[in-house]
Amino acid sequence: MYKHYLLGCVVILASVINVLGLECYVCENQEDNNEKCVKTIKNCEYNQDVCLTEIKWGSTPYWSQGAKKQYYVSKRCSNKTECATTRQRYMSLCTHIWYQDWVCSDCCLGDRCNYYIISGSDAVKPVFILLSGFFLLKTLIL
Repeated sequence: MYKHYLLGCVVILASVINVLGLECYVCENQEDNNEKCVKTIKNCEYNQDVCLTEIKWGSTPYWSQGAKKQYYVSKRCSNKTECATTRQRYMSLCTHIWYQDWVCSDCCLGDRCNYYIISGSDAVKPVFILLSGFFLLKTLIL
Protein backbone atom coordinates (compact mmCIF):
# COMPACT_ATOMS: atom_id res chain seq x y z
CA MET A 1 0.00 0.00 0.00
CA TYR A 2 2.76 2.42 0.99
CA LYS A 3 4.62 1.78 -2.30
CA HIS A 4 1.53 2.66 -4.34
CA TYR A 5 1.02 5.87 -2.38
CA LEU A 6 4.67 6.89 -2.84
CA LEU A 7 4.55 6.05 -6.56
CA GLY A 8 1.36 8.12 -6.93
CA CYS A 9 3.02 11.11 -5.24
CA VAL A 10 6.03 10.87 -7.54
CA VAL A 11 3.81 10.72 -10.64
CA ILE A 12 1.75 13.73 -9.49
CA LEU A 13 4.89 15.72 -8.66
CA ALA A 14 6.42 14.93 -12.07
CA SER A 15 3.19 16.02 -13.79
CA VAL A 16 3.11 19.32 -11.90
CA ILE A 17 6.74 20.03 -12.80
CA ASN A 18 6.05 19.31 -16.49
CA VAL A 19 2.95 21.54 -16.50
CA LEU A 20 4.80 24.45 -14.91
CA GLY A 21 7.55 24.28 -17.55
CA LEU A 22 10.72 26.30 -17.78
CA GLU A 23 11.13 29.71 -16.16
CA CYS A 24 13.42 32.35 -17.70
CA TYR A 25 14.30 35.93 -16.89
CA VAL A 26 12.94 38.27 -19.56
CA CYS A 27 13.80 41.83 -20.60
CA GLU A 28 14.44 43.72 -23.81
CA ASN A 29 17.23 46.17 -24.67
CA GLN A 30 18.04 47.08 -21.07
CA GLU A 31 21.22 49.07 -20.40
CA ASP A 32 22.55 46.56 -17.90
CA ASN A 33 21.82 43.27 -16.15
CA ASN A 34 19.94 44.88 -13.25
CA GLU A 35 16.36 45.73 -12.35
CA LYS A 36 14.04 44.30 -15.02
CA CYS A 37 16.58 41.75 -16.34
CA VAL A 38 16.95 40.04 -12.95
CA LYS A 39 13.48 40.66 -11.52
CA THR A 40 11.10 39.75 -14.37
CA ILE A 41 10.42 36.02 -14.75
CA LYS A 42 8.25 34.30 -17.34
CA ASN A 43 6.84 30.78 -17.50
CA CYS A 44 7.88 29.65 -20.96
CA GLU A 45 5.52 28.17 -23.54
CA TYR A 46 5.28 24.41 -24.06
CA ASN A 47 7.81 24.27 -26.95
CA GLN A 48 10.36 26.62 -25.33
CA ASP A 49 13.05 24.58 -23.60
CA VAL A 50 15.98 27.02 -23.18
CA CYS A 51 16.59 30.57 -21.97
CA LEU A 52 18.18 32.88 -24.58
CA THR A 53 20.30 35.92 -23.72
CA GLU A 54 21.58 38.53 -26.19
CA ILE A 55 24.18 41.14 -25.33
CA LYS A 56 24.78 44.06 -27.67
CA TRP A 57 27.46 46.74 -27.40
CA GLY A 58 26.99 49.85 -29.49
CA SER A 59 25.85 53.41 -29.93
CA THR A 60 22.44 54.63 -28.90
CA PRO A 61 19.66 53.80 -31.39
CA TYR A 62 19.70 57.33 -32.84
CA TRP A 63 23.32 57.57 -33.92
CA SER A 64 25.15 60.84 -33.62
CA GLN A 65 28.80 61.68 -33.98
CA GLY A 66 30.69 60.93 -30.77
CA ALA A 67 27.74 59.08 -29.24
CA LYS A 68 28.73 56.91 -26.30
CA LYS A 69 28.58 53.17 -26.59
CA GLN A 70 26.68 51.06 -24.10
CA TYR A 71 25.36 47.56 -23.44
CA TYR A 72 21.89 46.38 -24.41
CA VAL A 73 20.73 43.20 -22.69
CA SER A 74 17.78 41.11 -23.83
CA LYS A 75 16.58 37.84 -22.29
CA ARG A 76 13.72 35.55 -23.28
CA CYS A 77 12.38 32.02 -23.55
CA SER A 78 13.42 30.14 -26.67
CA ASN A 79 13.88 26.67 -28.10
CA LYS A 80 17.06 24.83 -29.00
CA THR A 81 16.62 25.36 -32.75
CA GLU A 82 16.11 29.12 -32.47
CA CYS A 83 19.05 29.31 -30.09
CA ALA A 84 21.38 27.52 -32.50
CA THR A 85 20.25 29.77 -35.37
CA THR A 86 20.74 32.93 -33.30
CA ARG A 87 24.19 31.88 -32.10
CA GLN A 88 25.24 31.05 -35.67
CA ARG A 89 23.98 34.42 -36.93
CA TYR A 90 25.87 36.39 -34.27
CA MET A 91 29.04 34.28 -34.13
CA SER A 92 31.05 36.50 -36.50
CA LEU A 93 29.77 39.66 -34.74
CA CYS A 94 30.73 38.53 -31.22
CA THR A 95 34.11 40.25 -31.05
CA HIS A 96 34.08 42.13 -27.71
CA ILE A 97 36.14 44.91 -29.34
CA TRP A 98 35.33 48.03 -27.33
CA TYR A 99 35.44 50.52 -30.23
CA GLN A 100 33.21 48.44 -32.54
CA ASP A 101 29.55 47.52 -32.27
CA TRP A 102 29.13 43.81 -31.47
CA VAL A 103 26.44 41.33 -30.45
CA CYS A 104 26.67 37.94 -28.75
CA SER A 105 24.10 35.39 -27.68
CA ASP A 106 23.97 32.40 -25.41
CA CYS A 107 21.42 29.83 -24.27
CA CYS A 108 21.15 27.75 -21.15
CA LEU A 109 19.04 24.93 -19.78
CA GLY A 110 17.22 25.05 -16.46
CA ASP A 111 14.92 27.32 -14.54
CA ARG A 112 16.18 30.91 -14.31
CA CYS A 113 19.57 29.88 -15.68
CA ASN A 114 19.93 33.21 -17.50
CA TYR A 115 20.27 35.31 -14.34
CA TYR A 116 23.91 36.04 -15.09
CA ILE A 117 25.21 37.04 -18.49
CA ILE A 118 27.86 34.74 -19.81
CA SER A 119 29.45 35.79 -23.04
CA GLY A 120 32.57 34.39 -24.58
CA SER A 121 34.16 31.03 -25.15
CA ASP A 122 32.76 27.80 -23.80
CA ALA A 123 35.96 27.40 -21.77
CA VAL A 124 34.73 30.09 -19.36
CA LYS A 125 31.51 28.27 -18.51
CA PRO A 126 32.94 25.46 -16.32
CA VAL A 127 34.58 28.08 -14.09
CA PHE A 128 31.27 29.94 -13.82
CA ILE A 129 29.43 26.73 -12.93
CA LEU A 130 32.02 25.94 -10.26
CA LEU A 131 31.74 29.44 -8.76
CA SER A 132 27.94 29.33 -8.88
CA GLY A 133 27.97 26.02 -7.04
CA PHE A 134 30.30 27.43 -4.41
CA PHE A 135 28.10 30.47 -3.77
CA LEU A 136 24.95 28.32 -3.70
CA LEU A 137 26.55 25.97 -1.18
CA LYS A 138 27.73 28.93 0.91
CA THR A 139 24.19 30.37 0.89
CA LEU A 140 22.68 27.05 1.98
CA ILE A 141 25.19 26.61 4.81
CA LEU A 142 24.66 30.14 6.17
